Amino acid sequence: MLFVVADNGYAISVPSSDQAPAPVSELVSGFRGLQVWQWDGTDYFDSRRLGAEAIAHVRAGIGPVLVHAQVTRPYSHSAADTQAKYRSVAELTDEVAHDPITRLQAELVAGGVLTEEAAAQIRAEVAAEVAEAARSALAAARPDPATVLEHVWVLPEVDEGDPGEDGPVVSFGEAITRTLAGEMERDERIRVFGEDVADAREQVLADVEGKGGVFGTTFGLQRRFGLARCYNTPLAEANIVGRGIGQALRGLRPAPEVQFFDYVWPAMQQLRSEAATIRWRSNGAYSCPMVVRIPIGGYLTGGSIWHSQCGESIFTHVPGLLVAFPSRARDAAGLLRTAFRHGQDPLLFLEHKHLLRQPYTRDPYPDDGYEVPFGKLACRRPGRDLTIVSWGATIEKSLQVAGRLAAAGAGDVEVLDLRTLAPWDRAGVAASVARTGKLLVVHEDVLTSGFGAEVAAWVGEHCFDDLDAPVTRVAARDCHVPYEPTLEHAVLPQEADIEAAVNHLLRY
Repeated sequence: MLFVVADNGYAISVPSSDQAPAPVSELVSGFRGLQVWQWDGTDYFDSRRLGAEAIAHVRAGIGPVLVHAQVTRPYSHSAADTQAKYRSVAELTDEVAHDPITRLQAELVAGGVLTEEAAAQIRAEVAAEVAEAARSALAAARPDPATVLEHVWVLPEVDEGDPGEDGPVVSFGEAITRTLAGEMERDERIRVFGEDVADAREQVLADVEGKGGVFGTTFGLQRRFGLARCYNTPLAEANIVGRGIGQALRGLRPAPEVQFFDYVWPAMQQLRSEAATIRWRSNGAYSCPMVVRIPIGGYLTGGSIWHSQCGESIFTHVPGLLVAFPSRARDAAGLLRTAFRHGQDPLLFLEHKHLLRQPYTRDPYPDDGYEVPFGKLACRRPGRDLTIVSWGATIEKSLQVAGRLAAAGAGDVEVLDLRTLAPWDRAGVAASVARTGKLLVVHEDVLTSGFGAEVAAWVGEHCFDDLDAPVTRVAARDCHVPYEPTLEHAVLPQEADIEAAVNHLLRY
């Protein structure tokens, strides 16, 4: 790889010397295997000669090169900026003297390659060409506003079908491991990478059990598919997701892992500004088929604010970013298959840590053809008196409450598992509310601006005539998840909270 830093010495108005402790060529000088070259980027002939050598170095397989070239900035950063406000007259005059085009022209004239008249004619021709291009652009038709929502994402058309009952019964976590292995066997383009996802160094792999992720969900993938397809990365989430974007654009099917949801924020710029916008800003010419796997959630106690948070609603707010949040083994397998086989856009695949080994998430491992469509909920328990909409770890809590109330003859509660939040199944929720007349949304994320607020707002707007009671939410308190178990229990929604809300709505 060849890195080229064209250094004009400034950001907008801030000198680079005020932004960094040293020039970039010095900052990376200790990187093993990286060749660092510096030259005057205003000298055309030096740049061409040394650039060719740098490219030859890279193509020979010797290693990466970083070129640090000093260049000029002949104009202000933008139309709203006036660099004469913060750059001295002497500095700007010196820049003009080193203008690379003027410098090249002078050397060509001095060498007898061009005359002054020929150079002037070239400049005039270029100015005319640019002016004509500008006139053509200004005269072109404006885009049709009806097309503005095109290419935000493209949802694969998948029929859910029958998962079958003959497969071995597996846990939520084992379903993920099996599916990753199965899809990697089927598609050699899939790459799994992140912090601790590999088994061990190749030199010791034969003598150790292997790691395979902090939750074991990638265990054995390196041993089976090799270090080129399952490998560890630096502990840098922007790096992890950024390399996934690059791989996706180059035709691979990357599956980067962010070790905990609480660590995803350094990658927010890559997810929000880069991955989610690629299809839309290229008008469909490019896409980013990437599956970002992220363990999420609490209920394990002791995780505190760095290992226990939810926050999925922040990502459902990003156009172009798919969000899946399964609660059982077969759905995890089916959604992953859909993503790897048919997905063309970035997906956040949220794996609740508390569910990975819970017996109630276990299912017969679904047949190979079983795929789960995005935006299609699953009815986990039918009912006629009230609808609960939930996802993730609060599904089981809702099912427990519904079961107790039914056994006591106190109410028949329907429990819907959204499975994916972006998109989410509006039609499925509306149909249930039309039957029951009452809706309770239950989720683990904080109450204020949690995804339940979106569901409640949509139902209030579109299903008002079907409602016999206010749409109600049960969620975590507006607080970080604490370390101490009693406090965590107090912050996160519990079965008692769900039952109290259900009883209130049933009496309404």
